[in-house]
Amino acid sequence: MDWLERMNRAMDYIESNLAGEIELSEVAQRACCSSHQFQRMFSFITNVTLAEYIRRRKLTLAALEIQNSEAARVIDIAIKYGYESPVSFARAFQSLHGVTPARARQDGIALKAYPRLSFLITIKGVDAMNYRIETKESFEVFGMERVFRSDDGGDAPNTPAQFWQQCHANGEVERLAANAGDLPRFVSQDAYKVHGICSYKNTGNDTFPYMLFAFKSETSNVNGYSTITIPAQTWAIFPSEPIARDALGETIETLYRRFYAEWLPTSGYEQVDEMELQVCGERAGLHTVELWFAIRKI
Repeated sequence: MDWLERMNRAMDYIESNLAGEIELSEVAQRACCSSHQFQRMFSFITNVTLAEYIRRRKLTLAALEIQNSEAARVIDIAIKYGYESPVSFARAFQSLHGVTPARARQDGIALKAYPRLSFLITIKGVDAMNYRIETKESFEVFGMERVFRSDDGGDAPNTPAQFWQQCHANGEVERLAANAGDLPRFVSQDAYKVHGICSYKNTGNDTFPYMLFAFKSETSNVNGYSTITIPAQTWAIFPSEPIARDALGETIETLYRRFYAEWLPTSGYEQVDEMELQVCGERAGLHTVELWFAIRKI
């Protein structure tokens, strides 16, 4: 089953269960990935979160039922689409459509409709993507790790970006850099000492691990840090052009979006265990980033 078919099977499940319970684990299973990975792919490709897409689809169908069925009570429609009270339903309905459910039955009232999404291959003819595929032997990394929830909930920091900010503020990034030692030969010597790695082990369907790491070498001091072994893998590596620091976040997001939306669907590869690295560096006084995705032939 190819990437497009898997993604559309997941969308079929969502569409069939809008008036019932949508299990994110089931959505992910149909896409052959974890719940966390599916939500990330979905948001990068569509520019909307999965939760927001589901909310819009539910309220689109609810509006159609309100308009087309005079006999149906608003409270029954609200419960059908997962709202526990008419107040919460009315608030969500007005936020999306701009009118209350009661006014939606009036002639001439304008409402919004969000159609069902399907994934297709689109020939865009946009800028070429720079990437390379490299097979690397097993290596070790060490650093500070946290487990995050896919919905960005839980105790602060709630996201990897906030984790980075916290570790910069308390000096942990600088301390890790001082303990990093020499860079291994398979890493660009323009690279910094500290980087990020995501989804390198299983922590549950609705969570994912993230580590601020340094590559382990003979000169590294790993005392007090978590150490993990990255098995031999084939990597698809997507480098950025040199950029200013304030453009780093937007550049990383663009690389992710193009990997998921443009490269992966047509490459003949699939991601392995969702493992990925963010390897940062500096060139000519500007910042660079490489995204490493573990892949294998389909």
